[in-house]
Amino acid sequence: MHNSEAKTSVPLSLAIICLNEAANIERCIRSVPFAAEVVVVDSGSTDGTREIAERCGAKVYEREWRGFRDQKRLATELCSHDWVLSLDADEALSPEAQEEVLNLLNSSQLADFDGYEFPRLSWHLGRWIYHGGWYPDYQLRLYNRRRAQWEGGEHVHERVHAPRAKRLKSCILHWPFVDLSEQVNTNNRYSSLGAVELHSKGKKFSLFKLLTKPLSKFLETYLIKGGFRDGMPGFVIAVGAAYSVFLKFAKLWEIERLKENKTD
Repeated sequence: MHNSEAKTSVPLSLAIICLNEAANIERCIRSVPFAAEVVVVDSGSTDGTREIAERCGAKVYEREWRGFRDQKRLATELCSHDWVLSLDADEALSPEAQEEVLNLLNSSQLADFDGYEFPRLSWHLGRWIYHGGWYPDYQLRLYNRRRAQWEGGEHVHERVHAPRAKRLKSCILHWPFVDLSEQVNTNNRYSSLGAVELHSKGKKFSLFKLLTKPLSKFLETYLIKGGFRDGMPGFVIAVGAAYSVFLKFAKLWEIERLKENKTD
């Protein structure tokens, strides 16, 4: 049982999915000291993530990777309490969000909604990123598991659907990348998942989209959404977003080409 430092009227389960998050998992768990339990679904970590989580009082379950949506569904199902806070291992509740959630759990107004959204603020390249579409980046993470559920794509774009949802004021803090190399690797991985999802939905490769979508993504991120206001990190993020879109459509072309070669 997680040793909570503050009591709540309504018990809360903290649910986390992870893989090799030894650098982040303790910060994530410690940011919710009032959780009645912590449930971690690990996908085969080899860096000591499991041991750190257990040392922090978490119940750790092993399950091979089956996509974000299904992993988070399982983590939710394994929770003992109806109200669940789902965090990624590289996230943490800000001190302000801790206070807001604690007050909510002690309030009779909690049940007025099925889920609650947080703005999410991310740290990258030495600063908090407030523009380029990175903020407020609302995420519905606090929910009643009997009235809300994880849905969306099998591999990407998973989200919680709650019929009645409300936005909170305080942030989830997010450290998505250790450095620029990790961002590049992540863009590569997510573009592959995105290409697979497009193909599974019957979407066809378009040269026009390959040529125009990356440029429009850069303009959207850097100019329309104000990425330039984040200085050099904002420029790097915009270029990375555009390149990720380029890779997604290029990989869709590659999937179709490989499929055609197999049928020849």
